Amino acid sequence: MRLTRIAHNKLLSILLVAAAPLLVRALLLPWFPIPAPRIHDEFSHLLVADTFANGRLVNPVHPLWVHFESMHIVVRPVYASIYPIAQGAVMSLGQVVTGIPWLGVWLSMGLMCGALCWMLQGWVPAKWALLGGILAAARFGVFSYWMNSYYGGAMAACAGALMLGALPRIVRRRRWRDAAPMGIGLVLLANSRPYEGLLFSLPIVVALLIWMVRTKAPVRPIVATLVVILAASGVGMGVYFMRFSGSPFVLPYQFFRTTFTIAPHFILQAPRPAPVFYHRATHDHYADAEVGAYLDARANRPPHGVIDKAKSYARFYVGPFLALPFVTLPWMWKRRRTRFLLLSGLLLAAGLLIEVWNAPHYAAPAMGLILLLIVESLRHLRQAPHGALAVGAVCVLSVLFPVVHGGIRVGDGRDRANIVEQLRSAGGQHLLVVRYQRRHNPGDEWVYNSADIDGSQVVWAREMDPGSNQKLLRYFAGRSAWLVEPDVRPVRVTQYDPAMLPDPPFRFVQLGAAAIEALRSPEEIKHKILSRVSTESSEPYHFSCDQWNYWFTAVTGVGAPDSPESCFPGGNRTQPIGFDAWFEWLKRQS
Repeated sequence: MRLTRIAHNKLLSILLVAAAPLLVRALLLPWFPIPAPRIHDEFSHLLVADTFANGRLVNPVHPLWVHFESMHIVVRPVYASIYPIAQGAVMSLGQVVTGIPWLGVWLSMGLMCGALCWMLQGWVPAKWALLGGILAAARFGVFSYWMNSYYGGAMAACAGALMLGALPRIVRRRRWRDAAPMGIGLVLLANSRPYEGLLFSLPIVVALLIWMVRTKAPVRPIVATLVVILAASGVGMGVYFMRFSGSPFVLPYQFFRTTFTIAPHFILQAPRPAPVFYHRATHDHYADAEVGAYLDARANRPPHGVIDKAKSYARFYVGPFLALPFVTLPWMWKRRRTRFLLLSGLLLAAGLLIEVWNAPHYAAPAMGLILLLIVESLRHLRQAPHGALAVGAVCVLSVLFPVVHGGIRVGDGRDRANIVEQLRSAGGQHLLVVRYQRRHNPGDEWVYNSADIDGSQVVWAREMDPGSNQKLLRYFAGRSAWLVEPDVRPVRVTQYDPAMLPDPPFRFVQLGAAAIEALRSPEEIKHKILSRVSTESSEPYHFSCDQWNYWFTAVTGVGAPDSPESCFPGGNRTQPIGFDAWFEWLKRQS
């Protein structure tokens, strides 16, 4: 058969499997265009890409950094993404070459499919390797969210495939050229999914070490190759970490979580004290949504319970039809090779279940492992009565059944992207001040910028107190200033009027906060309130806590503290309170 001849030409098989999803996705562009970023993670990876494309590892702190704070980035002590760099690096290649970061995503999916086929060729006969490569390309290479977003997944999957495919080749041929893919895979895992990559690579490294101890053949070239690759990459990673966190041993994501968030990454860890959240959106995300997810995961409640996580990963990687061949699991367990693969998968699964959050790309390092187990189960199924028909049916149905958890996303991010495109087409430079309503979903974030904020044609900024807003407008004098209201339907874009007080007002932050213009001087606030009250009311002042809070917001444009109950004398909300007593209470709030 022609497919059998193609399968035995291993290089041709790899190239065909790599090229097929790229070609199909390119042909679909008239109907399913390049995706518009929408989720926090996507913008964060795009910041890595733009930073690298501008020739920098990280970006300097902006003078008005507080207006540009957002999820999954840091704006101090540097302006950068918190994520490992592999996804952003491949997107920066697309940006530098064509100006389109998504082309890096597109290319990485082809590399992933080719690497998976190459991996399978090291473990199973050529025709089965080609079949597995076709399954991967058809199920994940075109319609999954890995291809149609900026989340990532392909680079970690490619890394896992390199490691897994290198192991049998090293054992059989003992060549340094076979050790190089393993070293490259380790480096890519460390820079894409470090934690999951560690769990995935641990059994492979242990198996390799056991083989080295037992073999009588020379292993020095293999060891030397791995040491050179890992040492060189370790130095490079240390330099990057140093630029980000000040320590060559602290990962950016680790630095971010321990410095700026409450909820830990793992359910076995305790939450941290709350840092200062300057904006309502960041507070609602980190103090409410993330902490809520952490508590749900700790209590094993949906949607972050163990069962929910297991279902999420199973639906994406296996689906209902590729799960059918696993009825051969008892026979697979009897073979030492497949038992090693199954135990490796169980180790990673246990590690995934103790994470607070879950998404299919978290398990991306194990894509090759899962695919190899699927192929092995199909090989066992083939030996059953009518096995050929069963294998064919499973493969066809698995390809026709869409991948759960994200296919092509039509319209995601289009509102924001359309605004940017219209302003760029109009020419000139623009400042977009974003105002959210109180009911705003913190997962729907609009304030993200390129690596060079001041050099961007369109700049997104958070609306704050009137004083800070005026300072923002002075800094970007010469730009057209627009108010963007994402929670209005349809999204409303109007000329920005700094004379109007923000509604809702800026969220309260403790008095004396240097980053907030209106709150910087408590004594000045005190003077302004008394002056305002004296012009509109007569002494003696008989104001309740709520009324004093009203004057505070009228003077500063900042909302009062969220929990004023402690301000009421004896719990009576209408009871008057003296100004000095109220102001002392106000200074204690955070």
